[in-house]
Amino acid sequence: MTNIKRIGILTGGGDCPGLNAVIRAVVRCAVGRYHIECLGVLDSFDGLIEGPAIIPLSWHRTKGLLFQGGTILGSTNRGDPFAYKVRVGEQIVEEDRSEAVMANVEKLELDGLIIIGGDGTMAIANKFWQRKRLKLVGVPKTIDNDIWGTDETFGFHSAVEIATDAIDRLQTTATSHHRVMILETMGRNAGWIALHAGLASGADVILIPEIPFSLGAVVAKIMERSSRGSRSTIICVSEGAAPIGGKQVTRELVPDSAEPVRLGGIAERLCRELKGRIQTECRYTVLGHIQRGGIPTGYDRILCTRMGTAAVHAFVEGQFGKMVALRKNEIEMIPITEIAGKNRFVDTGNDLIRAARDTGVYFGDE
Repeated sequence: MTNIKRIGILTGGGDCPGLNAVIRAVVRCAVGRYHIECLGVLDSFDGLIEGPAIIPLSWHRTKGLLFQGGTILGSTNRGDPFAYKVRVGEQIVEEDRSEAVMANVEKLELDGLIIIGGDGTMAIANKFWQRKRLKLVGVPKTIDNDIWGTDETFGFHSAVEIATDAIDRLQTTATSHHRVMILETMGRNAGWIALHAGLASGADVILIPEIPFSLGAVVAKIMERSSRGSRSTIICVSEGAAPIGGKQVTRELVPDSAEPVRLGGIAERLCRELKGRIQTECRYTVLGHIQRGGIPTGYDRILCTRMGTAAVHAFVEGQFGKMVALRKNEIEMIPITEIAGKNRFVDTGNDLIRAARDTGVYFGDE
């Protein structure tokens, strides 16, 4: 058991349901069980580059956080301290501010950090562990469920529930007006949200990045359904889906962001292209950030509690440079070096894909 007296907690990357629940679990376990003081770092690593900007986190301060969406600490996906983007005149340049982070960690007398974030945040954490030997433990979050090494990330289940509810609602209006309704989900280059939500809601067509689709095949499927008396079709499409031999649709370029190329717009394009090929009226809906907001599901609240407390136990046991992972419903600790720079995509031969195909779901590739 290591002699840990004070730890910092930060949330990095995009927000998602469950961040506050993890903060709550970390603080309550650290303070209540080990009498460790907790400081919350504001706005991800930015709070340690300047300032520092921190808030004390007590047991009382965590009241109500279990079901509160977002993060009380704030977050950003633009703040890699090793390549910190700053504007100099008309140009954006990168500066290494990692030593400022280390100096503030020492100034605050922190024994280390519990870092809650997605693949980008874990990559930054790995650099601090490898290059600076900063004592840290990572907790994986993302609605995209694309972090390598863990079967699930918290926030994913909540996003799937939101998308499933949206498709359920589209089902009724599609049936009433005999329309083709397209729902676009988030997920970047991984199709987990679209696959799970589409399967859970009975979508007729699911389009994901891992399975390039043929527009002609989708048209043929809609016409086949119509010939059999199905006058409406539900299509669930992941934002990263693309036609065979084609490119993903992007909605904007943000040069100073950790994600300069932002996906989005595939539903609109698909709807536009279908209108010229089918007689059925076609409409599209983009869920966007609605999937990242709001309260976490009960499942995610439990997963957050498991992961948050596991991070504290790992810290106290000296298991630094590791990330909490869920594997076969068991919590494990894996070296953060093993997951940095990797992503977890849908295996096109997995049982979910097979179950979907066996129940009549079409992926546009046949």
